[in-house]
Amino acid sequence: MQDPGTWSQLLFGLARQLGFDQVLYGMVGSRHAQFERAFLRSNYSSAWRERYDAERLAYVDPTVGHCLSSTLPIVWEPDTFGGKERRALYEEACAYGIRTGVTLPVHGPNGEFGVLSFASDAPANQDFKRSIIDVMPTLTLVRDYAFASASRFMNDGAGHELVPRLTRRELEVLNWVMAGKSSWEISKITNCSEATVNFHLANVRQKFNVNTRQQAVVKAIALGLISPEDRHR
Repeated sequence: MQDPGTWSQLLFGLARQLGFDQVLYGMVGSRHAQFERAFLRSNYSSAWRERYDAERLAYVDPTVGHCLSSTLPIVWEPDTFGGKERRALYEEACAYGIRTGVTLPVHGPNGEFGVLSFASDAPANQDFKRSIIDVMPTLTLVRDYAFASASRFMNDGAGHELVPRLTRRELEVLNWVMAGKSSWEISKITNCSEATVNFHLANVRQKFNVNTRQQAVVKAIALGLISPEDRHR
């Protein structure tokens, strides 16, 4: 199983592959918990993190406020930070290379709340907006991976989950599902029938005790059986 340091480096690497130099993941056990108690991993400037935490800027940050009340991502740029206090926050963040980005809310089944922010120094132009549209499906998958795989760091006393044994073909099919392929497309890639692909996916769902193929992908990532890094192979 990964330790928090290895997990963080994987997240930072995925962010760079998707065009974001900086990323932050923060999670608390409840939306009513204090943000200062969050499990937090980031490659933001340490000076900026210290300033942000010392001034309790999470309570001012409009991206955090959005995520508390929404399940939808927020793409942020200068206009997102209206008002004197928020504008000052944004201008200071820009000095640390945090100019544009997207923040995805995390709402867990047991009331957990968190955010996953991808940031860059890119200007808020049409190229930036097009790039966000292109990578948003992958960012959502990374968000699901981050929540599923980091939850154990918040519950150090919990026992390790037994890892179901998947066949080589089940892993292959699951990797193609992670890459966004349909059963029909996977059948053509693997040279087998669509019914066979669905059979393997049904077996995986049963082994993982989940209802959908996407839930199976998230669980497989969390257990270390597959990796989002393989998605664009």
